[in-house]
Amino acid sequence: MTAGRLLIGATPLGQPSDASPRLVRALGSADVVAAEDTRRVRTLAQALEVLIAGRVVSLFDQNEASRVPALVDDIRGGATVLLVSDAGMPLISDPGYRLVSACAEQGLAVQCLPGPSAVTTALAVAGLPSERFCFEGFAPRKQSARATWLQSLAAEARTCVFFESPRRLAECLADAVEVLGADRRAVVCRELTKTHEEIVRGTLGELADWAAGGVLGEVTVVLAGATPRPDPDALVDEVNRLVEDGMRVKDACAQVISANPGAPSRRELYDAVLRSRD
Repeated sequence: MTAGRLLIGATPLGQPSDASPRLVRALGSADVVAAEDTRRVRTLAQALEVLIAGRVVSLFDQNEASRVPALVDDIRGGATVLLVSDAGMPLISDPGYRLVSACAEQGLAVQCLPGPSAVTTALAVAGLPSERFCFEGFAPRKQSARATWLQSLAAEARTCVFFESPRRLAECLADAVEVLGADRRAVVCRELTKTHEEIVRGTLGELADWAAGGVLGEVTVVLAGATPRPDPDALVDEVNRLVEDGMRVKDACAQVISANPGAPSRRELYDAVLRSRD
């Protein structure tokens, strides 16, 4: 008997019309649909005017481990199993890892039906550097854990994407101001692709003030990477080299600072140069 396959299907974030033709076909032909919320996948299928012909089973965080053996047996027996989450790509802060891992370990076919993802959608509209980025899942719920997590991002040079509950967004942004500084840039993406989509850009300080009034809807935050801070000793050496070539200390400090984003103030660098000569 030929083994079946696991299909990982990305579902729309808000607009049903964002569903790919491959997802539509899979919903109508899969032997089993493993859904984070069975009601939501049926609602999606109705919006897409497709009849789910296969068996629909729930697969969420609390039952995934117990569901995996039976689903793997189905696939081994020749069934096509479609895995979907409530919105976006399964496994990205959503259930599915255990099932995919089990299939991979047993050499069963795993294919992805690509499509919407809140992570890449938010990154695309944020207007922040995107050639390198990291994804942090959901921000920690508790304040102490959140502060520790934010501290780990203090020197992170890559743009960072994370999810946050609208109920905790104001607290999270206020903590970010305390740990990362009010001037670091960020973008809050609310209700992506939906009717009331809102993209709010600004500094952490500005966004914390905005969120203090309360926020509703699904939230994705894009945080600008930290500006690398140059080595102070290297800056002093650079100033001294310019001075040796005939430039005044004051002018050399100004030139070095303008060429090194994140450098200290002109006064701080000037004083450091003088101290280096003591």
